[in-house]
Amino acid sequence: MKKWFNNNLLYLAGAALGAIAGYLYWQQIGCSSGTCMITSKPVNSSLYGALMGALLLGMFKNKKKVLKEKEEKQSS
Repeated sequence: MKKWFNNNLLYLAGAALGAIAGYLYWQQIGCSSGTCMITSKPVNSSLYGALMGALLLGMFKNKKKVLKEKEEKQSS
């Protein structure tokens, strides 16, 4: 479990920051008419923000580390 957590730390941090940002976006800007799919509800906005944050910070994962992990899985 600890190894999994360390390998996915950037994704988890991005998801947490994105969820907070999505909630704040809903709270401050939001959608007054209620017809916007993402920004009409705080849950939708937070989940979308979490997804975008995880994808954004996941781009910065070290490629050498990813290749090393794949080699370890194949040799096991």
